[in-house]
Amino acid sequence: MDKKREKKTWTAKRIGMIVGGLAIAALFIYSFFLMDVRSTLNVDRAKLTVSTVQEDSFQEFIQVTGTVQPIQTIYLDAIEGGVVQEVYRESGTMVEQGDTILTLSNSALQLNVLNREAQLYDQINNVRNSRLNLEQNTLQLQEQLANAKSQRDILESQFQRQKQLVEKNLISQQEFEETKENFEYQTRRYELTYESYKKDSVQTITQLQQLNDSEDRMYRSLSAVQGILDNLVVTAPTSGQLSTIELNQGQSISQGERIGQVDILDSYKIRVGIDEYHLSRISTGLSGSFDFNGAEHDLVITKIYPVVNNGQFEVDMEFVNEPPTGLTRGQTTRIRLELGESSNAILLARGGFYQTTGGNWVFKVTENGDRAVKQSIRLGRQNPEYFEVLSGLEPGDRVITSSYDTFGDNEVLNLE
Repeated sequence: MDKKREKKTWTAKRIGMIVGGLAIAALFIYSFFLMDVRSTLNVDRAKLTVSTVQEDSFQEFIQVTGTVQPIQTIYLDAIEGGVVQEVYRESGTMVEQGDTILTLSNSALQLNVLNREAQLYDQINNVRNSRLNLEQNTLQLQEQLANAKSQRDILESQFQRQKQLVEKNLISQQEFEETKENFEYQTRRYELTYESYKKDSVQTITQLQQLNDSEDRMYRSLSAVQGILDNLVVTAPTSGQLSTIELNQGQSISQGERIGQVDILDSYKIRVGIDEYHLSRISTGLSGSFDFNGAEHDLVITKIYPVVNNGQFEVDMEFVNEPPTGLTRGQTTRIRLELGESSNAILLARGGFYQTTGGNWVFKVTENGDRAVKQSIRLGRQNPEYFEVLSGLEPGDRVITSSYDTFGDNEVLNLE
């Protein structure tokens, strides 16, 4: 008799299928949720530069190049043009104030000066003649006034005498009347002459003052005209070292042409060129320093020239203390120019990574040191040595700071 065979629920085949399915599901979950699928690249650790992030005092500064210049330079420009007649001082020599450097000749200018002198002398003579005429007119009026007064005084005495005589009937009434009329006429004549003299005196004083002023101006003009020829003699405006263009006898010099300069060598300053990017942050009083002959020397900005030329503007920096010995005009120096006060900050060393990332991310080395992972960061201020880290890194983190040019778009580096 046949027996009914019971079908097994957990057969080896079913168990194998379930185990296989679970394995596939686990692999799927791991691949999508747990396995690191980021692109990787194997790199040689020895070819990398790794820097440690640190917290320290941060001083924002820039490295600039300056040129040593005399503390003051006075330029020599030809006030009048001409032909070089003789050169008395060569370029590079030391001169004292007033020393003759060269003389020029200019026939046209000399003739012009003579003509202007003659014109001014004619005008001065005219002024003198006008003054003489005024004085003569005043003398004539004084003479007329004196004559009128004399005639009036004579007739006044005669009138008083005849007045007493006519009262005693010693002279005729007609004779008295004639004397009286003459006296009154001479009195009116004197008064009119006196009024005319007073008005003329006031006008004469004003005219004489104007003539004197005109004469003074003419004499000043004459001195200025005569001094024009002095401009053909070029002298040292101060004591110092002379620098001139090449000068030879017979050479033509144009009016206003710069022929040289005198440098005052009592002290020095440094003319510094700075990138226009920093123009808004540069002000007088900022400090800088440079090394010379094994010692550090401090400088301070005293003057800013805000005109931008070829992407740069210039400033003058003077020494805080005495300039070091051995400096020469035209010598170049490398200056560390501070842009602000120092402060505590998280610092990352500068490196070639910045050209690739723009400071937005870096490769941060893991704690065990076998990998470097892409890490987003934010940088702030910078100087030639460090970046200021605002976020993304902590003190003690290690970062690859060498160039990232060969890393492509990989996000993880295996350090071998």
